[in-house]
Amino acid sequence: MVPFSSSEQTHPAVLPQRQALESVVADTPMSRHETGHGLPAAQSGTGTEHGRGEIGTCAFDTDRRHAEAALVTARAETAAGNGSTHHNRQGSTVASGAAVVAVLDKNGCPLMPCHPARARELLAKGRAVVARHTPFTIRLKDRTRAESTVIGVALRIDPGSVGTGIAVTTDAHTHDPGTEETRCARRGLYAVELVHRGSQIRKKMGQRANHRRRRRSANLRYRAPRFNNRARKEGWLPPSLQHRIDTTFGIASRLTRLFPVVEIHVERVAFDVHAMSAGRDLTGAEYQQGTLAGYEVREYLLEKWGRTCAYCGAKDIPLQVEHIHPRSRGGSDRITNLTLSCESCNQTKAATPVDVFLHGKPDLLRRVLSQVKTPLQGASVMNATRFQLTRTLAQLGVPVRPWSGGRTKCNRSRIGLAKTHTLDALAVGDLDSVTLVRFPSTVLVATATGRGSYARTRSDKYGFPRLLLPRQKRFFGYATGDLVRAVIRTGRYAGAHKGRIAVRSTGRHRLATPAGHIDTQYTNLRLLQRADGYSYATKDEADPVDVHSARSSSRRGDTPRRR
Repeated sequence: MVPFSSSEQTHPAVLPQRQALESVVADTPMSRHETGHGLPAAQSGTGTEHGRGEIGTCAFDTDRRHAEAALVTARAETAAGNGSTHHNRQGSTVASGAAVVAVLDKNGCPLMPCHPARARELLAKGRAVVARHTPFTIRLKDRTRAESTVIGVALRIDPGSVGTGIAVTTDAHTHDPGTEETRCARRGLYAVELVHRGSQIRKKMGQRANHRRRRRSANLRYRAPRFNNRARKEGWLPPSLQHRIDTTFGIASRLTRLFPVVEIHVERVAFDVHAMSAGRDLTGAEYQQGTLAGYEVREYLLEKWGRTCAYCGAKDIPLQVEHIHPRSRGGSDRITNLTLSCESCNQTKAATPVDVFLHGKPDLLRRVLSQVKTPLQGASVMNATRFQLTRTLAQLGVPVRPWSGGRTKCNRSRIGLAKTHTLDALAVGDLDSVTLVRFPSTVLVATATGRGSYARTRSDKYGFPRLLLPRQKRFFGYATGDLVRAVIRTGRYAGAHKGRIAVRSTGRHRLATPAGHIDTQYTNLRLLQRADGYSYATKDEADPVDVHSARSSSRRGDTPRRR
């Protein structure tokens, strides 16, 4: 983390919010003051303005302030030009608002987050400095946590095999004395979509195993296998699975340092892979009889494919077992991914994707793909990591509450949310008596990239070193993966660019931008944030309308209701 000097002018590009919010006054009535809760600001001159809880002596009613903030719904959310409003199935209004800005006190302790307009005002007045670029965080210079009233936020996690959704939310409770009913309104403040790199790790581990196997079997000195004398600790997981737990824990740990997290809610889902493979519900002894009950693999394939080559239809010749989706491209050994082919077709197809190999035979391609079922790797990953993830998150020192996947699906269907990781995260937990009134309009996409390799060589296709790499990883103050801003005054790439860099010993580093790669001297670069193993991007949240409900209503002749 690289803090910015208080005397340094903050460039507009540092704040990753929309320019439409520039004209918004932070402390005007019905606008968004620094708490981000949408309440009217305190009157000027009373000593309680900017009442985010920074002044310990300010007398404000916490229940009134936050309950009204959450239940004011769409009009308060859009008063500052935050976003749009939608109507869910229950008829209540849900607003999309700008993602909040994390706030730290002068000692680095997290306070309640604020609206981007309020963050700009604090930076302009010199009351705060930029503490972190992504997620964007400011640090107050004149407040401490002891002088502040921090209500706290909740962290909601929707884990997945490829990506994980994380949402920062706050719940406001209000009591109706007339009906003796307690209502709760949930507001989504910040959303992160974490993209794992488990498939890349699995591929690299396979390459390493192949290189080692080749070196042992080639005309070299004998090297005894080592797997027999290697003991695994209790709770050991393959690196590709452990990576998902580590990255989820890392992002959650970072958010707990930036936001005042008081509780964590995580979805702990279990998949019945046997029933999913059969395509129906199973009972009793059916769980003991799978697809190959009473068969061997080759005998099953011969009866299934009629003792003919699946690609050319040849009969009465020796047939070989063939992977429809090649293993080298991520295909599995599942029985539905196996077929029979003659030696000629098998050698010709090799590692070619089946849709490319049969591009001129659409009918045959359709017949072959009809036998392939959806892989179950994702379900197996979730079953293997669900308990370990909960135990690991408990190390943060915050209460962790697991919830079932069925409850999340029920909540999402009841509210009418679309199926995305971040919107699923908002639905994790108890929503029976909770009304969702706000969700962030933008999502931070954090893609795991790793921190480089310990190897200081590059290997050839046989696994032998062919290129030596420098021993040091930092040149001229920069390392690969650093987030920088480049200002190029002349030449083909003249202008301001921002992105991650790949360093070179010559000082001419390569900058990765959405438009492509740019080579520039290190003197044109300015460090924004040190490499932390992730690349960051932002995207708009998906349309919260439930597509399936809209399709079903259109079939009935009704007009789809949009939230």
